[in-house]
Amino acid sequence: MSIPLLEYAPTSQNQRVASFEIPGDEQPRIYTTESLLSAGELDTLIVAAYRQIFHEQQMLSSNRQVLLESQLKAGQITVKEFIRGLVTSDSFRRLNYDANNNYRFVELCVQRVLGRQVYSDREKLSWSIVLATKGLQGFINDLLNSEEYNDRFGENTVPYQQRRVLPQRLQGDLPFARMARYGTDYRDRLPNPHAFGLSDRAEGLFGKFEPFDFATFVRRANWTRASGLTLVLLVLILLSLAISAAAVNPG
Repeated sequence: MSIPLLEYAPTSQNQRVASFEIPGDEQPRIYTTESLLSAGELDTLIVAAYRQIFHEQQMLSSNRQVLLESQLKAGQITVKEFIRGLVTSDSFRRLNYDANNNYRFVELCVQRVLGRQVYSDREKLSWSIVLATKGLQGFINDLLNSEEYNDRFGENTVPYQQRRVLPQRLQGDLPFARMARYGTDYRDRLPNPHAFGLSDRAEGLFGKFEPFDFATFVRRANWTRASGLTLVLLVLILLSLAISAAAVNPG
């Protein structure tokens, strides 16, 4: 028996406020099959769906779902089913689900599927329980079959980030595409360059932000090694000249 979705209270965020401003560059562009006029526009819609689900940093040729694309172009599936296929694909699971805990993965999916930020930790916990009890497929199905998704995007519209700008705010919300795809717990498990001494070799003679100074260069330079390298180079030059002279005058 699966645990039902826990109740959580929606908060007053950007996406829940009615829009009265004049549309501009900050307003999302809506891609839907209800207004397509050519095959080229359908290709643009498919690219927009990949950008929404995978974001720019994950839009690789190896992540393409060619079968889903052909089914969408043939009218066999709707945009909603195409989104479902992208989110449940092996590429999305490997790049996002395997690299995060349930809380961070829920946050990513709410951003990319519902087009908004999670309301609170209560909502994050609620969907995390659904993910833990129903699995990845069941969690995605509940998101796509939710009343919020059906009212906002329906069967034919690619999800998009809900209103990023409010007139009374000096700065709007950043695009979700600029946010890291994994949380700090996964980042902290990655190899530390300092543990292998890579940072010193990468910085070279000077620190990363230290300006060049000739006196510092003279003081820090390894003149013993430099002298040895110069002597070796001089011997090689003399040897090369001797070989050349012998070749010119064999007698």
